[in-house]
Amino acid sequence: MSRQSEQHPAAIPSASNTSSAGEPFLDTPSDKPSPDEPPLDRARPPNTAVGIMIAGRYRLLAQVGTDTSARAAFWQARDIVLQRDVGLTMLQRSGEPSESERAVEMISKALRWGRFEHPGCARLLDVMHQEVSRDDGGLPQDVLGLAVTEWVPGQSLAEALAAGPLRTVSVLTLLDPLAQGAEAAHRLGLVLGCAHPQRIRIAQDGGVRIAFALPPPECTPADDVRGLGATLYALLTRHWPLSGTDAELAGLPAAPRDVQDAVVPPWLLRPGLPLEVGALALGALGAGAPHGQVRTAAAVHTVLSDLLAAEKEVALLPPPDDGAQTEADEVWQVRPAPLPVSDRHRRRKLHIGLGGLGLAVLVVLAYVGVQVGSIFDVTPSQGPRIVVASPSNGPAQGTSLSPAEVVRPSAVEVFDPTGDPDNAGRAARTVDDNPRSSWSTYIYRQPFPALKPGVGLLVSFASPVQLSNLTISSPSEGSRIEIRSTTSPDNTLAQTVLITTVTVRNNETQVSLAGSQPVQHVLLWITKLGGGGDQNVTEISHLQFERATG
Repeated sequence: MSRQSEQHPAAIPSASNTSSAGEPFLDTPSDKPSPDEPPLDRARPPNTAVGIMIAGRYRLLAQVGTDTSARAAFWQARDIVLQRDVGLTMLQRSGEPSESERAVEMISKALRWGRFEHPGCARLLDVMHQEVSRDDGGLPQDVLGLAVTEWVPGQSLAEALAAGPLRTVSVLTLLDPLAQGAEAAHRLGLVLGCAHPQRIRIAQDGGVRIAFALPPPECTPADDVRGLGATLYALLTRHWPLSGTDAELAGLPAAPRDVQDAVVPPWLLRPGLPLEVGALALGALGAGAPHGQVRTAAAVHTVLSDLLAAEKEVALLPPPDDGAQTEADEVWQVRPAPLPVSDRHRRRKLHIGLGGLGLAVLVVLAYVGVQVGSIFDVTPSQGPRIVVASPSNGPAQGTSLSPAEVVRPSAVEVFDPTGDPDNAGRAARTVDDNPRSSWSTYIYRQPFPALKPGVGLLVSFASPVQLSNLTISSPSEGSRIEIRSTTSPDNTLAQTVLITTVTVRNNETQVSLAGSQPVQHVLLWITKLGGGGDQNVTEISHLQFERATG
């Protein structure tokens, strides 16, 4: 048996802890289970049963994973010498002629890993392998090799995602230690094995860590980069985008694929997800040139750092609507959803209640008016004459625009052909008559069309209307907006018709729509964002449409 350990030789158990055949005994007075302990599964090989002792020192507590490509099993075990939990990676005998040489190669690479320490990786404590020339290698006969690492208390990837998707900033914070660890390991010529979901765990103190050693000998740094992208993709969507077998073993659904067998973008599974974060996941996975490829762990770490820095800059602002549930300790809480339209009974009761309340208010106001009129000796016939102009008559010359000529939209939604609508839940704020509320695009580090051709607001009216003017209230000077019409909200951008183009110059930009055809759906298509540098964003606080009266 060849072995590398952090322990002093005096601390290594003696050979008396194993039988002559190399099979370990249970650390009990006899080889029969105690009445207080659950019976062992005798149908399993001895080395994979809970309670079995490995090398006379490590008691198996629970199997937590399997890597079929490495022919390895991952276990949580108890070191009875130092009384602490450890992680075991056991190489299983498969019967292939070259399996011994393969195991020796994996153990040799693990010995180099023993000199590598990083917060993103569990520390290697012990390494053993079964020597071909000896019958008793200190390991069961069907275990070719063993690596012992520190146990990473916390959760598996599936357990951490069981409650729902995580906030984008939490995902970036979790992945950062693993990206740093992969970058440091690759500089030393080491490979961690990030491309398997059960090799990583979410530590209690925060951060994704490699918990088990002995990656397959054919694993390369490029595989680690793909593993970082896959881990980011899984943290964002709860789907594993690499091996379907590994996904099933890890208890995660496999990521859906398109007709060309490419992994679908994460923002299609989680609307509202920031495009830059999803693009990083696809780039590390090598999903294709349209998204850009990230080829090194150092590049992944650099982009992660930039995204985290951007998140810290807006930490005091409301979090984006990225599809995650509001956490209990968040200052900004999401308002309850409006009453579902399908609940007709509750809506009818609500309408009746509101109607009764409105009637009561009118009665009270009429009574107050009569009382005030009697005090000042004013009768209704003596009051000022009120004239309500018909919309067809137009406003009187020299007067301001009548409120009756303002057309209120029936719906506003974000229009985005890429499937990643920017802050979709806030689009209605542009027509809520609240000057303090607004909608904005995401903050892009590169201007359009670097990451997407544009983004827009699709405004719909109850019926076709002849428009004369549009007022855009926006502080994002320099934003360029195309005003387009469309016959259906489901049409593509190519099916829309350009009416005019405007550049935002001040807080209120007037757009003349005179001469345009009656329209029911208007698209405000933003082709150039405001700001500049790495802070490209357009904010719109209010939209006001006016009807043509001529």
